[in-house]
Amino acid sequence: MVMGRPLALSLARPATFGIARYWKSDIRRCMMAIDWNRARAFGATAEAGSLSAAARRLGLTQPTLSRQIAALEADLGVALFDRIGKRLILTPVGRTLLDHAKAMAEAADALALAAAGQSADTSGSLSISATEAVAVHLLPDILVRLRREAPHLSVTIVVTDALSDLRRREADIAIRHVRPTEAELIGRHIGDLEAHLYAADGWIAAHGMPRAPEDLATADMLAFDPVDRFVAHLDAHGIPVTAGQCRVVSDNALALWELVARGLGIGVVLDAAAARIPGISRVLPGLPAIPVPLWLVAHRDLRTSGRMRLAFDIVADGLRGIVKTARPGRALTGARVPGA
Repeated sequence: MVMGRPLALSLARPATFGIARYWKSDIRRCMMAIDWNRARAFGATAEAGSLSAAARRLGLTQPTLSRQIAALEADLGVALFDRIGKRLILTPVGRTLLDHAKAMAEAADALALAAAGQSADTSGSLSISATEAVAVHLLPDILVRLRREAPHLSVTIVVTDALSDLRRREADIAIRHVRPTEAELIGRHIGDLEAHLYAADGWIAAHGMPRAPEDLATADMLAFDPVDRFVAHLDAHGIPVTAGQCRVVSDNALALWELVARGLGIGVVLDAAAARIPGISRVLPGLPAIPVPLWLVAHRDLRTSGRMRLAFDIVADGLRGIVKTARPGRALTGARVPGA
């Protein structure tokens, strides 16, 4: 609001010299009063399309986010969204201002990252993002060490199969299976985990142990979605499987591995995870391993932070140990390898 009148009305006033000077000073006062958190809330809500989704992304309650949007609209004297049911649709003015709000939010994030990167303090909080499979099967032992060596550090585990945006502080450290491509990020290739075909002992007793790749032609395969990519990936590693054999499909590794253990078919399982799943055995042990790259990623600015350096190095060392020892028939009990 400007002197009790919406900013949009101020723009419509005749541009005489005196009024134009008054108008420019109104705009300046309005811009100086804008809260950066409100600009971030506006940008996140516009991208998400709803208050509930944006609130989850920002870690806020929906009422708090709604108040921030309303406060920004009051500051600017314009309506940014049209409310249509539960969805929020940008108004023409909102679309015009969105890029500026994003630029403000990115500047605020960059400032926070730069400041955090200058801290030598090893206490405080940080977040680590990882897939469900990594969070369940790899991270727990690493976190035991992290808590032991950094007892004053508070850690949040962000479990997601999507790539967390480290530039927007969705996480501080990410464990990924792909190399980072963003210029602002640094990545350390820890190594490659190995995966093989596994089946439940009950399934093997009922169907027999495959002796050659050709024996898989009639087997039920538990596939990752999308199936075409899964089949092509196996074919590249000398495993002849057709899409018609993949009658149970999921994009969730933990779900598929549980189905392997329940005897529904043959599936691709990380050796590090298979060692923790009782009652399953490796199928066709002579086939080459399917490599699963393991990258540890952080924002470049945060690598100079004391707590980030400490956590990054502990997690990297723990993952290296897992890559080194997680081989079929070694380290952990659980899955069996014929002849091992």
